[in-house]
Amino acid sequence: MAQAENHNSTWGKAIRAAVQNGRLSHAVILAGEGDKVQAARYIAAAHLCRADSGRPCLQCNACRKVLDRIHPDVTEVQDNERKELPVETIRALRQDAYIRPNEGEQKVYLFTDCAQLNERDQNVLLKIVEEGPPYAAFVFCADAVHALLPTIRSRCVELRMDAPPLDAEESEAAAELCRVIARREPLALTAHLTALENRRLKREQLLPMVEGAWQISADALLSRCGKPGACGEAARMLCHAFDRRQLQELTDLFRRYCDECQYNVGVGHVLGALGAELSKTLSL
Repeated sequence: MAQAENHNSTWGKAIRAAVQNGRLSHAVILAGEGDKVQAARYIAAAHLCRADSGRPCLQCNACRKVLDRIHPDVTEVQDNERKELPVETIRALRQDAYIRPNEGEQKVYLFTDCAQLNERDQNVLLKIVEEGPPYAAFVFCADAVHALLPTIRSRCVELRMDAPPLDAEESEAAAELCRVIARREPLALTAHLTALENRRLKREQLLPMVEGAWQISADALLSRCGKPGACGEAARMLCHAFDRRQLQELTDLFRRYCDECQYNVGVGHVLGALGAELSKTLSL
């Protein structure tokens, strides 16, 4: 059941879209509320799935082995007897990463509790995350992203587990933003974002809107890739207005600005920067 829920989640859709476009990052941080360990296994399955499309399919032999925790190319890095991982464990992992995979095309290391990674461990990991072999992939499960060093975070893509469903007002704000973007008129976009800034939105209001726009753009990308699923009016408009590459860029952009909204950055600054980058996409 948990895997089915992952398959239908916002970030689950983002994972499948990234696989479809060959853009699944080799290093991912899972943050937020939810079963991050199950989600990490889902990402590992995405790396190793043997299906021709719709990866992870969760049905092929490789996916089943990952979910049953018996795939030889997936290592869950944890120590139930210690508060922190011994540095020897990290050094052994670093050596193991240079041994080619047994069955799949990649080896995936799941750090199921990043609280066990002290600063020394992370510094030992840094080089392998940054310059390791192309088949090595890493998933970090973190209750608090800032438990990881900035040097590690800068080399990873952060995915937040599903937030609570948007209320009607937040959903409409996200949809309206996407409808304006789909018009591909930079002046209309600037006017819309200026009106949002003049409403003196708080970051707590801006984040749900950006997360909603991320979900809508991900739905549009899935539709453009021929994947079945719910697709509202705003997503259909984006799908008609942009090609697959542009939708991938738009989805990545909204995902990144979800992160920006987490920090103590002024709403006006975020909207201005978002508007500048969106204008580039509209002009492509």
